[in-house]
Amino acid sequence: MTAPRTMFEKIWQRHVVVDRPDGYTLLYVDRHLLHDGSAGGYGKLREMGRKLRRPDRAFATPDHYTSTASGKVADIRDPGHRKLVEAIQTNTAESGVTLFYVGDPRQGIAHVVGPEQGVTQPGLTMVCGDSHTSTHGALGALAFGIGTSEVGHVMATQCLWQRKPKAMRISVDGTLGAHVTAKDVILAIIAKISAAGAVGHVIEYAGSAIRGLSVEGRLTVCNMSIEAGGRAGMIAPDDTTIAYLRNRPFGPKEAEWDKAVAFWRSLPTDDGAGFDREVSLNAADIVPMVTWGTSPEDALPITGRIPEPSSGLDAAKKDGIARALDYMGLTPGTLLEEVAVDRVFIGSCTNSRIEDLRAAAKVVDGRKTVVPSWVVAGSGLVKAQAEAEGLDKIFLAAGFEWREPGCSMCVGMNGDTGKPGERIASTSNRNFVGRQGQGVRTHLVSPAMAAAAAVTGRFADVRRLLA
Repeated sequence: MTAPRTMFEKIWQRHVVVDRPDGYTLLYVDRHLLHDGSAGGYGKLREMGRKLRRPDRAFATPDHYTSTASGKVADIRDPGHRKLVEAIQTNTAESGVTLFYVGDPRQGIAHVVGPEQGVTQPGLTMVCGDSHTSTHGALGALAFGIGTSEVGHVMATQCLWQRKPKAMRISVDGTLGAHVTAKDVILAIIAKISAAGAVGHVIEYAGSAIRGLSVEGRLTVCNMSIEAGGRAGMIAPDDTTIAYLRNRPFGPKEAEWDKAVAFWRSLPTDDGAGFDREVSLNAADIVPMVTWGTSPEDALPITGRIPEPSSGLDAAKKDGIARALDYMGLTPGTLLEEVAVDRVFIGSCTNSRIEDLRAAAKVVDGRKTVVPSWVVAGSGLVKAQAEAEGLDKIFLAAGFEWREPGCSMCVGMNGDTGKPGERIASTSNRNFVGRQGQGVRTHLVSPAMAAAAAVTGRFADVRRLLA
């Protein structure tokens, strides 16, 4: 008999190549996702005089620098960025990597494309040169972001040196209220544990409210594990996961399907397995959330007020609140529902899937935007499905721009930025200073809350708007 193990422990142990005396482990990597920032990794590979070790384990799509205005490479304004997008086509053709390039209906944000194509599967180790690789843990994978030198190492060896993180379980039990979404759940978690609350840990999300989420909702939760300080986020595979993965293009087929499902069902954490840290939340206490500061932990219920600097627990925290309010141009004590917005962005690897667009469309249907507002689907397939359902017509009739797939305004490095001083209600994952453009003030919200802001010109409680 073996001791009870967590899901993280099971996957980690399966991928150990060797443990080193200094505490580092060489892990085998099952899937390597590449985007238009991968040119540096290919450069490292050439410096070493090596070829890509396992091209069949790598999948690529440009996303960070693509134009969401036209979807054409020629329209990427920055010549350096255009060169990076072109380089991924050249590099993958030379190395034999599967590429979803601009113009391919499957192209989109790497963390949308991976699950959509069945590249992401339970029990795999997955890496990408992007911090939000944690997204893929929603399907029971151990997935995390890596740096450029590590990208080169994985390309050359299909392995990676890592220190083993600790294990943390965050349980959300109970039933979520009407119009309370996965985005609200993860913002509430980060507000509770802080942006450093999971540093050094892999998070397993558990509890009845988590199990009640769709796979798309789970992807949103795991996506922002990084904003909680975690190395990765994971949710145990179950019937919902298995139904989602059936018939995915790169998923197991025919006889391999039953074998894969049997393995996936062995992955959930054993009863009695221990975690280094446990946190619990009551789903009924979670309401639609809005961030007010310059860290994802600066989140409050829409019914709340902008905090006073004096509410900080120590001098450093008080100073941090004061500096955040100064940058954000907010007055302590103001009701969040009285804060006006200048622009709305619905998109990003956090919230650009079909269920996100449906939720936003439900709010704007029959209404008109009062501020400039964008919808950017996470992939060409999401965009096509939304158009087949008529969601594009709802958004266009309301006054939204309906743009091409890509990271867009989430990252502000592709020409899609706000103006200095603009206040943006955004469905993205980071509200750091300058994240969406110099001097831009970013507030993180769910797609439904972003849509509510678009049609009211302020932060509004979507529950009342849809009552």
